[in-house]
Amino acid sequence: VQLQASGGGLVQAGGSLRLSCAASVRTFSSYAMGWFRQTPGKEREFVAATSGRGDSTSYSDSVKGRFTISKDNAKNTVYLQMNSLKPEDTAVYYCAVRLYSSSSYDPNQYTYWGQGTQVTVSS
Repeated sequence: VQLQASGGGLVQAGGSLRLSCAASVRTFSSYAMGWFRQTPGKEREFVAATSGRGDSTSYSDSVKGRFTISKDNAKNTVYLQMNSLKPEDTAVYYCAVRLYSSSSYDPNQYTYWGQGTQVTVSS
């Protein structure tokens, strides 16, 4: 299984970015997907997750109402739309696959990880 994340970059506070994560996995619709982020010296932090079908989503309190996760099973791709970005959203963002249809906020529940994409929000 390979995951290719893209879409990161530099944006001013209040701006938007959309991250994409393309997965080379069969039966993509069977697996939950998650987005996590990490800054130097800190543990990987849960951001958002979606079920295999994409009909159930969850978010961390810090991004709820600003970020939206979506899953296109026809394209084997999961997205993270990030609006109203804040400097504290600056991090490397990772997508991950959980080999179950239900999602989880626990990074240890995810088996495969993408390479990460840097998001930098300037004040």
